[in-house]
Amino acid sequence: MTTPALKTESPSTAHPDLDNYLTPDLIAAFIEDQHDAVAAVGRAAPMIARAVEAALPRIQAGGRLLYVGAGTSGRLGLLDSVELYPTFSWPRERAVAVLAGGRTAVYQAVEGAEDDSEQGARDLAALDPSPNDVVLLVAASGTTPYVRGALAKARALQALAVGFSNNPGTPVVEDADIGITLDTGAELISGSTRLKAGTAQKIALNTFSSALMVRLNKVYGNLMVDVVPTNAKLVRRAIRLTMLAADCDEATAKSTLEAAHFQVKVAIVAIRRGLTTGKAAELLQAASGSVRAALSPGIE
Repeated sequence: MTTPALKTESPSTAHPDLDNYLTPDLIAAFIEDQHDAVAAVGRAAPMIARAVEAALPRIQAGGRLLYVGAGTSGRLGLLDSVELYPTFSWPRERAVAVLAGGRTAVYQAVEGAEDDSEQGARDLAALDPSPNDVVLLVAASGTTPYVRGALAKARALQALAVGFSNNPGTPVVEDADIGITLDTGAELISGSTRLKAGTAQKIALNTFSSALMVRLNKVYGNLMVDVVPTNAKLVRRAIRLTMLAADCDEATAKSTLEAAHFQVKVAIVAIRRGLTTGKAAELLQAASGSVRAALSPGIE
């Protein structure tokens, strides 16, 4: 297919004299331009919802979230993957990111790495994708060879390929099972897709993974009840969440959490139903991890 002109690489017509701006005006221009990122994700909402619904049965069947990208896009995928464990107790081995250039590319640019489509295919293949896996392929341009190589491999192995691009009609969205276009247009600094294109990618990935985790019963109401309290701040958060969800005092929340090995969902069900933490854990397992279902009288 013929690749159309890339909006993300086109000079912005909005602020041609940016370098002459006074600092307050410069800051205002950058902030205003970021509004386009939110709008772009809003327009893509139907496709993001479609991706969540398509991913859900695969993930419920044991699949993984596999993120692929280069440069800023790759680092944003990595960020989303590593945050799922402390936020939702999502197993680290079920959210894996690969970047063009490998680990070195997390901290510095690896010249030419994004241009190697065969390496993209090899890096994804090394994760041994299955049909239950969901591969999230992120590229601002939508043409990055490394990402396209991984996309082709994902399709060949029958994994679900979800492509994210900031340019419409590009291969990463056209060749994916589900293509999500985040049309942010020209960048304020021409071609610097770490700006609003990157912001839109961050919002879209956050939205996709968070919505998926809600569907996987990682949230009760709007409370983050599957948090892993890996530090003092998160321990305090776990106590506060338990107090809110179970409508109890701090002492009760803390003692029950300690008995439940700081599993917030277990503590909530134990307190609300007057059960031991062991029985509460059994009810949650029977309810597929849903606090709401485990609190129902129909679950015994």
